[in-house]
Amino acid sequence: MKKIICFGEVLWDVFPTYKRIGGAPLNVAVRLASFQNDVSLISKIGQDEEGIKIIDYLSKKGVNVACLQKDNELKTGSVSVLLDGEGSASYTIDSPRAWDTIGFDEKAKEEVEAADAFIFGSLVCRNTVSKNTLFEFLNSATYKVFDVNLRAPFYTREVLIELMGKADFIKFNDDELLLIAEYFGSQHRTLEKHINFLSKATNTPHICVTRGKDGAILLYNGKLYHQKGYPVEVVNTVGAGDSFLASLISYLLKGESPQYAMDLACAVGGLVAQSEGANPELTFEEIHSFRNL
Repeated sequence: MKKIICFGEVLWDVFPTYKRIGGAPLNVAVRLASFQNDVSLISKIGQDEEGIKIIDYLSKKGVNVACLQKDNELKTGSVSVLLDGEGSASYTIDSPRAWDTIGFDEKAKEEVEAADAFIFGSLVCRNTVSKNTLFEFLNSATYKVFDVNLRAPFYTREVLIELMGKADFIKFNDDELLLIAEYFGSQHRTLEKHINFLSKATNTPHICVTRGKDGAILLYNGKLYHQKGYPVEVVNTVGAGDSFLASLISYLLKGESPQYAMDLACAVGGLVAQSEGANPELTFEEIHSFRNL
């Protein structure tokens, strides 16, 4: 069992007719816990009903909430989500919310130091309080996984470059890769060459790029691995990338081959994309059956 810490936003995804608990770090944590990892989430909620429900939900999913802070003034996070005809989402993220002011804590620092992996994203850096706390933890983390997860206008070129410089593993989608490759002045034309270029530019040995229905590409210790994706009927893309990342990291940390980890991660991401919520319960039988289609 691997010990993994997720850091960042927890919130409610508010769709036009319903709402679901979410936030990329929370989604990653829940999927990691489903693979029998020891998972803790560092974030902050409000003193409200929405926050209480998040604690209850995470506890039931097997995620440790001991490092989940509470804010006496700010509300629990929320984001309005709209889906287009293909199930792809656009977001309007409320601000400020409790997760904007995650504080540094010595107990949490000890958890980070003891973890096999520390997973974080870029959105949490929209507020200087949470940003400064993140950088404190990054100084203590052993294996740092950066889930880029760009949400305009809550990122800057300078912060992204700084975060990439701290990471041991970076996960982009293909649009994010092209944007950031441009930041670094890459003149290449293929995703594979951009990946190798950024690996050298940031001294990051592990980079993964998701490509939606076309699968993913992984650079791992100097070798490229490809997964062409699985045919799915997309219902809702929210959380699919989060479950992909959680599955990939879980199996890489357990020593599985990168190709096997990629195959399984793409299968999990596909199953989530054809479900209504970000965190559907999936059995190992379902995952492996889908993988073998």
